[in-house]
Amino acid sequence: MKPQRRTIAVVAIAVAVLCLGGSGLVAWRVEHALSGLRRDVAHEGGFGVEVRTLAPQPNPGFEGFTAPAVFNSAAEFQGRLFLAGPAGLCAYSIDGRLDHIYRTGMELPAAPLSQLVVGMLTGSQQPELLIATAGAGVLAFDGHVFRQILANQDEARNVTALLPLASGRLLIGTAKLGLLIFDGAVLKRFHSTTDNVYVTALAGTDAELWVGTLDNGLLYWHGGETERIGEEQGMPDRRVEQIALGKGEVYAGRAYVGTPVGVAEVRDGKITRVLAKGRYAHALLADGDWLWVGQLEAGVLRVPLAGPENDVNARRPIVSPASLGAGNSESSTTAAAAVSETVEQFFIYGEGRYALASNGLVEQERDGAWRRILGDDNSQLAESHVSALLVASDGRLWVGYFDRGLDILPATGGPAIHVENENVFCVNRILEDVRHSAVAVATANGLVMFDQHGRQKQVLEREAGLISNTVNDVAFYGDGMALATPAGITFLDASGAHSLYAFQGLVNNHVYALATNGNQLVAGTLGGLSLLEHGEVRRNLTTATSGLKHNWITAVATVGNDSLVGTYGAGILRLGADGSVTSTDATHTGVIINSTAMVADGRIVLAGTLGQGLMVGDSTGTRWRTITAGLPSLNVTALTIHEGVIYVGTENGMVKISEDKLL
Repeated sequence: MKPQRRTIAVVAIAVAVLCLGGSGLVAWRVEHALSGLRRDVAHEGGFGVEVRTLAPQPNPGFEGFTAPAVFNSAAEFQGRLFLAGPAGLCAYSIDGRLDHIYRTGMELPAAPLSQLVVGMLTGSQQPELLIATAGAGVLAFDGHVFRQILANQDEARNVTALLPLASGRLLIGTAKLGLLIFDGAVLKRFHSTTDNVYVTALAGTDAELWVGTLDNGLLYWHGGETERIGEEQGMPDRRVEQIALGKGEVYAGRAYVGTPVGVAEVRDGKITRVLAKGRYAHALLADGDWLWVGQLEAGVLRVPLAGPENDVNARRPIVSPASLGAGNSESSTTAAAAVSETVEQFFIYGEGRYALASNGLVEQERDGAWRRILGDDNSQLAESHVSALLVASDGRLWVGYFDRGLDILPATGGPAIHVENENVFCVNRILEDVRHSAVAVATANGLVMFDQHGRQKQVLEREAGLISNTVNDVAFYGDGMALATPAGITFLDASGAHSLYAFQGLVNNHVYALATNGNQLVAGTLGGLSLLEHGEVRRNLTTATSGLKHNWITAVATVGNDSLVGTYGAGILRLGADGSVTSTDATHTGVIINSTAMVADGRIVLAGTLGQGLMVGDSTGTRWRTITAGLPSLNVTALTIHEGVIYVGTENGMVKISEDKLL
């Protein structure tokens, strides 16, 4: 909108107010018009942005499973301590009592939370808790109501760092667009010199600003100009983890920049020295004459700033609650083991000094040791990134994880059995073999066979005849099994192991998904579909030879005589019994169906997407809708149905729901 037209619009709105009077309807119409005008103005300045009150998500009936709490940021606000993580926002009273949990996918958008800061933005009546999210923009919480600051461009919604300024403006770091600035109405790029970098950390003021990046070192903004400080200028590494500003008369004006190989002390745009050389400095706190360094899975360092360069005190370990039982000073300082989790943040709360680890909160005691005071050890699941699901015939729930093995949850409740070793680590598919009272677990390190009691019995790898150790999917075929691997298909039957790959006619060696339909085996690959009978390829289908919209096939589910085919980028297509490929209501450009995340039971068809929620189809996969409310993440990675109950695994936890509620 040009300035002249904008002026005319404002005058027209004012005239409408005078002519129509002061009714509530008029006020609503005026506000609606003004808000639209503000969006136009914002778009001219950079990005369209909407600021709206956040309403709770209308959960259709999902029930959650508890997973270990993961935290990455903390802030004190209105006399309470708030901890944020991928699963949501936890509010604790000053005495450590959990007051409230605001869950992603429920009270909050289904996007992981990251940094917390407190600031007062232009147009606000009071300070707010500001929350960065990975995909849902910025949330602002006044203690009662959440507001959402949401850009109209997806890349501007992936927020990596926040810095509220004294002027009321908010600096917003992003993963792709670089540094943005929001003044309460307009969201735009901060400066051309901070564009298109991955921002990891922010510190400073309107006049002097420090911008940490993922792979471009440190950007120092002052006097309207930007200086880049990289490895050429003495930075230990070009990756910046966190920035802490010096405090007090002696250290004011100094910035401490954490990197994977040490901490750079920067003054007047110049690196004066490197502290804690060789240490992965993930979190920092400058506190008087000391610099606290939280390492990556290696505890805490205390570095004396006034002493000689790199004079580092012995590490004081963060210790586990087990050491607190005896109550004597000797056991509390020497008998405890160090916690291996990453320290995410240091902060001072009241008179105490705290460190936020990824799995809980620890406090520094008077003797200098760090002891855990808050953490969740009563979760049902061992991990939150679920990659495979199965409810076995005995009712036990098998939960496979992306990088933590698997859990077996008893049907009657009680503690889970956790299995994690060099083979059972990255789980891709879990399938029950009722014929042999066994469970097959496809992993990145072989096919692992369990008995019906959950005991590991056998590991099949290359030595056993598999064409690859990595097994992406498994399906029963003939009197044995077919295994999908990145090198082809391996068949295991009474005759032993034998494989099929591109040389024998497979459309592509990299096989992601398998499904049987009568005597036919449908193989989804990186290069299209292969249709097999009796272990031989009968037909190949690609975008060039069929109605396929994308060659990368990630999931296949049998529906009657047909198959539904999930793709990496074109949604879901139908494969007819005659080999024809046609579009469905769920065929959409840009929709990615996650690997093996598709299931059908004759009443409903479900497909998990990458970042767009759960797709729900009718019994034939003809009519589709997408569900986002109630999910802990929009990245749906695993699905199974058992006796009318649907289990949904995501990268941020697992939920279940009655099938009837989705029909």
